Amino acid sequence: MSETTEHRLLLVHAHPDDETIGQGATMARYVAEGRGVTLVTCTAGEMGEILVPELEHLAADRDDGLGEHRRGELATAMAALGVTDHRFLGGFGRYRDSGMAWHADGYAIAADLPADEGGHDNAFSRADLTEAANHLVEIIREVRPQVLVTYDEFGGYGHPDHVQAHRVATYAAALAAVPSYRIGDDGLGEPWDIPKIYWGAMSESRMRQGLRMMREAGDTTSFEGMDPDGPLPHFVTPDENLSAAVDAQDFVEAKMTALAAHATQITTDGPFFALSNNVGATAWGIEYYRIAKGERGPVGDDGLEADLFAGI
Repeated sequence: MSETTEHRLLLVHAHPDDETIGQGATMARYVAEGRGVTLVTCTAGEMGEILVPELEHLAADRDDGLGEHRRGELATAMAALGVTDHRFLGGFGRYRDSGMAWHADGYAIAADLPADEGGHDNAFSRADLTEAANHLVEIIREVRPQVLVTYDEFGGYGHPDHVQAHRVATYAAALAAVPSYRIGDDGLGEPWDIPKIYWGAMSESRMRQGLRMMREAGDTTSFEGMDPDGPLPHFVTPDENLSAAVDAQDFVEAKMTALAAHATQITTDGPFFALSNNVGATAWGIEYYRIAKGERGPVGDDGLEADLFAGI
């Protein structure tokens, strides 16, 4: 990334595809506007579900080749979004997807897998926090972003790697700003204090509207079990907690292309595409955020920032 780029965005995600689902349209818009976009992915998603039958042999308990395959999927997705600076935390393979299980209450928890089922000592959820944060401190001090985007403290829906990504990003941002921390010839670069940090979010009102339109159109299987007027999953954010809404509807096609690139994880007839088909560009082209650090800039009539760099 060019150091002369005036605005620089850094995103920290757990697995390939998380970035596109959450902020794909924002990323594409900012790239098109000439802003710097850097993606850090913490694992290769080795434990992900495989939705392509002919690739099932890549599973962790068989050939264990899914991570390398998803590395290629991520590269293709980033090409669709125009993002040229994407990295793996500590280098590819340093941290492994921890896997997950579902709690009876509908959120993810650690899977506690033995080695012969894909569990490994370098599972990201077990990573030493300072060691992992230091890898990110070096990137922060190199890129010097004005905005950092990651997950909330629950990781959206509880996945242990999402929670760990939140912890690592939060700790690394704090360490990177300390004037005396790991500086000098053998250090991690010159200190940098990130002015604004956001957590990705999903608008409750927008989610209910989308579900209602899908159900009225006869789609009862996408986002199965979600009632437009009932309780919603943990990753849905009450509108009063939202801080920003980035309108990138002109880049929905790029986001859909990037989603399709993650073919082992997302199908083109799945809920993401169904929502887009039923609701239109607003379904995935307006992406929401909660501010976790910094001062909000000017807001619109909806009470939200329209730009993550507002006020900088």
